[in-house]
Amino acid sequence: MQPTLETERLILRAFNLADASRVQKLAGNIEVASTTLSIPYPYPDGAAEEWISTNTIRASNGEGFPFAVTRKDDHALIGCMSLNLSKPDQRGELSYWSGKPYWGHGYATEAAKRVIQFGFEQLELNKIMAAAMAKNPSSSNVMKKVGMKYEGEFKQHIFKWGEFEDLVFYGLTRADYEQLNR
Repeated sequence: MQPTLETERLILRAFNLADASRVQKLAGNIEVASTTLSIPYPYPDGAAEEWISTNTIRASNGEGFPFAVTRKDDHALIGCMSLNLSKPDQRGELSYWSGKPYWGHGYATEAAKRVIQFGFEQLELNKIMAAAMAKNPSSSNVMKKVGMKYEGEFKQHIFKWGEFEDLVFYGLTRADYEQLNR
């Protein structure tokens, strides 16, 4: 069962099918989709419902936790913060997107900090990593702000929308997390 997490301004909860139209609208924005690894554009009808259903199963199996990031004050769904697990490696991969109207407010950083805390303190992971397109420095900045360290760049690692894209990788080990939180 997926927990609900809270921060000062946010509630991170499981997605439900009622979120589908909002997911399609926010994630389907070309500026959001163009800087993510796997969000399609245009965002097809029915894809949000399928994604939510698949992620509900993954969360119930403990394979990953896609959190709907919502504001406490108005309960607006503003994005997604996911932690996908590799149980044998005791590792999680953080991935996220925010709707364009919510860029620049620190929501992604706030949500990422809380999900990282969940990963290390509740799931007892040894490492949490994240990847971003090199052309998306805002995503890299989130990773840096939560204490992740740059681990390298994979040149032309993915093929998106007819072009090869470079990916940058960041990571945080349990030991480094504990050092940061002393």
